[in-house]
Amino acid sequence: QLQLVESGGGLVQPGGSLRLSCVLSGSNFNTYAIGWFRQAPGKEREGLACISGTRDTADSKFSISIDAAKNTVYLQMNRLNPEDTATYYCAADPRFGPLQAACVASAYGHWGQGTQVTVSS
Repeated sequence: QLQLVESGGGLVQPGGSLRLSCVLSGSNFNTYAIGWFRQAPGKEREGLACISGTRDTADSKFSISIDAAKNTVYLQMNRLNPEDTATYYCAADPRFGPLQAACVASAYGHWGQGTQVTVSS
């Protein structure tokens, strides 16, 4: 059974950067679309960066990378501001479809427990 465990969250000052990690275990890493999402209190879960097959969605603020040898996916976050305060989740799904590529949260079936990121001075 696939398991995902996030780490790397914490307190960061505005303008700072942070890298989150997500270790996948229990299944073949390469057979899943992988993504990073976040959810702030009172808000819907939103996609940040996803890799599905050869397609990935990201911008200059959030970038996703994979270390296949370590079964780990990373989220690099830059230029953080207080509005980025949220619980950050990694997720995986065995389908490589357009919804997975578009980083739609409801299209992902496996989730980690999340890691809290707080941006504050």
